[in-house]
Amino acid sequence: MPLCSMTDTSDSTDNNTGPLAGIKVLDLSRVLAGPWCAQILGDLGAEVIKVEQPGQGDDTRRWGPPFLPDGSRDSAYYLCANRNKRSVAIDIARPEGAALVKQLAAGADIVLENFRVGGLAKYGLDYAGLSAVKPDLIYCSITGFGQDGPESGKGGYDFLIQGMSGLMSVTGQPDGPPTKVGIPVTDLSTGLYASISILAALNHRNRTGEGQYIDVALLDTQVALLANQASNWLNGAVQPQRLGNQHATIVPYQDFACADGSILIALGNDRQFAGLARLLGLPELADDPRFAVSANRSANRDALFALINPVIARWKSDELIAALEAAKLPAGKVNTVPEILAHPQIAARGLVHDLARDDGTPVRVVGFPGKLSRSPASYRTAPPRSAQDSAAVLSDELGLSAEDIAALVSAGIVADRL
Repeated sequence: MPLCSMTDTSDSTDNNTGPLAGIKVLDLSRVLAGPWCAQILGDLGAEVIKVEQPGQGDDTRRWGPPFLPDGSRDSAYYLCANRNKRSVAIDIARPEGAALVKQLAAGADIVLENFRVGGLAKYGLDYAGLSAVKPDLIYCSITGFGQDGPESGKGGYDFLIQGMSGLMSVTGQPDGPPTKVGIPVTDLSTGLYASISILAALNHRNRTGEGQYIDVALLDTQVALLANQASNWLNGAVQPQRLGNQHATIVPYQDFACADGSILIALGNDRQFAGLARLLGLPELADDPRFAVSANRSANRDALFALINPVIARWKSDELIAALEAAKLPAGKVNTVPEILAHPQIAARGLVHDLARDDGTPVRVVGFPGKLSRSPASYRTAPPRSAQDSAAVLSDELGLSAEDIAALVSAGIVADRL
């Protein structure tokens, strides 16, 4: 049985037993890396207050089509990164608005922002300004290039960083142009590193009582994710190249053409290669000094493919996948997004969840992939409309009266969806 229900339309937070229940996050970020981080914290039980600009909101709300047909015109893109949050719209450029955010920060455990370096200092909402009112605050800044260095003043988007980091230089066909990954992998990974850093800072605070400042950069993240490719250069002076679907060092580990379509074969050791050779009726390849060990297969990949490709091409794809799986050799097909989201394995894992907005509009989301046995992730609220919770947040968190809130709305300092 999956640990979480496939359907959760409850807006109640009373049953929140997540590991971060009781932790408050003030999310001043927008687009993807910051909101992705805040959503992870929200899935794990934190209370997240998303602060948006009145009349504009998060940029991704308009990054469509497709859009929700509920009058909000919120995009599917926005929906992927903003569940388990409350939205309040405050104009931080107004002194009164900045003061409200500072009051909210005084009651928060974590502040998350992704303004340009120094962008919040003029409002008194930088780490120096907010830690003065909340000394044990954990404050995480996400930028394109970090808080220092010659590029620190520049803005950064996922596509730009994929190129600058070297990722695109190793992505694509050998005779084709550098290619970006089909998802915003830099933004998403930066959100993951930010959430990891925040959890580490929370543990530090639990031990010492100290808050701290966290500086996370898209470029740093993507360079760290070069992983084996960076190590190949740093430790072997081998400059990585584009190899299409082939692996830099493991062979065979790629797609192969069958009689009726392509399949994936991903073998990680010599024992698995010997199993493939037997299955293909070429057992002698496992003893051939050109192919017997991984390093030699990598060096002689073209010679190996010349021998196995014609044999694989005679198989039907489903039959070869079944034979490989029966031999416990990793293989599969290239699924489309609709195909994998409808796959029985995804259903068994309970990964797709059905939520509903306050007007009943359905929103489907892909959930948190970690399965915690004692304190699982939860899906308590659908991604909010812009300013949906302004009045409730200002009342609940700051004790403002309805008259106070109405005056702020009238002055344009706060927006509220009435």
